[in-house]
Amino acid sequence: MSKPPSRLMLKPAQLRLIHEIARHGQLQMAAESCAMTQPAASRMLAEIERLVDARLFLRQPKGMEPTEIGQTVLRRARVILREMFSMATDVQEMQGGIAGSVRVGAVTGPAVGYLVSAIREIKAQAPEADITVDVLPSRDLLTHLAAGDMDFVLARILPEFDSRDFNILPMRDEKVSFLARASHPLSRAASVTLTELIDYEWIMQQRGAPIREATLAAFASVGLPDPRNIVSSPSLLLTIAYLAQSDAVSAMSDEVAQLLLRPPISAGLTTLPMPHEIRVSPYYLLSLRRRPLSPLALRLRDSVIRHSKLLTRNDMV
Repeated sequence: MSKPPSRLMLKPAQLRLIHEIARHGQLQMAAESCAMTQPAASRMLAEIERLVDARLFLRQPKGMEPTEIGQTVLRRARVILREMFSMATDVQEMQGGIAGSVRVGAVTGPAVGYLVSAIREIKAQAPEADITVDVLPSRDLLTHLAAGDMDFVLARILPEFDSRDFNILPMRDEKVSFLARASHPLSRAASVTLTELIDYEWIMQQRGAPIREATLAAFASVGLPDPRNIVSSPSLLLTIAYLAQSDAVSAMSDEVAQLLLRPPISAGLTTLPMPHEIRVSPYYLLSLRRRPLSPLALRLRDSVIRHSKLLTRNDMV
C-alpha cells in the first residue's frame, strides 16, 4: 500500500517569491519585487526547496529557470496567488459598498416612486452588486425583516410587531388616486364625487390593505356604504388589464398612478378628479437593530433616503 503524499504548506510570501523569480529570472530582481534583501530571498528559496524536497530553479547563464517540478509548483502557485488577489479585491469592493448582495422590500408606492431610482443609482456605480427587491404588503415585509430575510424595508408598522426590534426612520404618507381607462364615462368630468362612483365596478387590493381601507373610510365619511361590486387582487398587472377592458375604477397610490399615466408607459388610463384628497397613514424605513447593515445595504439605504427627499421637494413645487 503506497504512502499518502505529505501536505505541502507554503506561505503566500513564499508563493510570491517563486512567482517573481520565474517572472524576472533573477533572484535580486525578485527580492526587490517582494521588498526583501537578496540574502533573505536566498534563504527563503532554500527553505521552500527543503519543504518541497526538490530543486525548483536551475541557475543558467541567462538567469534562473524553473525545473520540471518547479514548473508544476509554479502553476499551482499562480492559481493560488490569483485567487488570493481576487479575494482581496472582493473584500475591498464589499467594504466599499460596490459588491455583495442586498435584499430589500417595499410597499408599492415607494417601490415605484423612488426605490427604482435609488437602485439604478447604485447599479450605475456597482453593476455587479446583487440586489433583490420584493414588493409586498407591510405584514409580509415585516415578517421577512423580523426573520432576518431582508436588510431593510419600506413599510408601515403593525401592532403585532414589536417596534423596539427596529431602527425606524419616518418617510412619507401616500396620496390615493382613482384610476380608470381614458375613455371612462367620468373621465372628462371637472370633478367626480364618491356618490357618482359607488355604483361602478371596483378593483381593489385585498381586505386590510391601507389604500383599500382609506378608500372605504372615505365612502363612510360621507355617509355611503362600501361599493357592492368589488374584485379583490394584489396584482398590479391584473388591475391594469381589468381597467383597460371595463369601466371599473381602482384606488392606488399616486406614485403608481403617475408611473402608469406618463411616458414611456402611457397605459391609456386616467385619474378621476376628486374634490378632496384621500391620504394613507405614513410608512417608514425599517431595519433590524440586532443586524448591522452591510456597506452595500447602507449605500442603498442612503440613496433611498436621498431620492425620497427629492420626491418630497418636487411635490412641494
